[in-house]
Amino acid sequence: MRRSHATTVSLLAALTLAACTNAKDVLEPSAIAPQSTQAVPTAGSGTAATATAPATTAQPSATAQSSAPAQPATTTVPPAKSAAVIARTRLQVAPIVGASVEAATPLTAQLQTRAKQRGITLAGSAGQTPTHVLKGYFSTMSEGKDTTVIYVWDVYDPAGNRLHRINGQQKAPSVNDGEGWAAVAPETMQAIADQTIDQFATWLGGQAG
Repeated sequence: MRRSHATTVSLLAALTLAACTNAKDVLEPSAIAPQSTQAVPTAGSGTAATATAPATTAQPSATAQSSAPAQPATTTVPPAKSAAVIARTRLQVAPIVGASVEAATPLTAQLQTRAKQRGITLAGSAGQTPTHVLKGYFSTMSEGKDTTVIYVWDVYDPAGNRLHRINGQQKAPSVNDGEGWAAVAPETMQAIADQTIDQFATWLGGQAG
């Protein structure tokens, strides 16, 4: 009975040793097969595949987008409004300063003619109240065979406030072999009258806006 018990103990010890040896072999790092670093999802598993986000293409900002520059709006005065302003105008021409009587006479006559052509009424001595007063200042400059007429016109309202200025110069060959106003032809003064009324009418039209 004692021998049988000893035999049983020996068998148990042998089995225990064998079990320990097998467990050691399983826990050795070299016995563990290398696992793939990329997880492959399987059907029904709780592991979800990680989706790689597509590269985002940068959209140009609104400020970077090229666009045609905005063109400034052009204000055009309707012809009807411009004509209405001109029709209401009563222009009085003050005595010319600086020019001789011989030179001022064709100038004044042409101012009246050109004003009528442009639809501008000249205020005379018939009791018409002027809306604008035109004052002219003239001088001459002789250079060789040419004489230049320099002129400045100031436009005033009836209260004496200056509203606009027109200035320029007209160069032409001297006449009568003279100098100063004696060398200025009537045609030169008539050309100045046309330019003056045209510029005045253009300015009036701009006031319609």
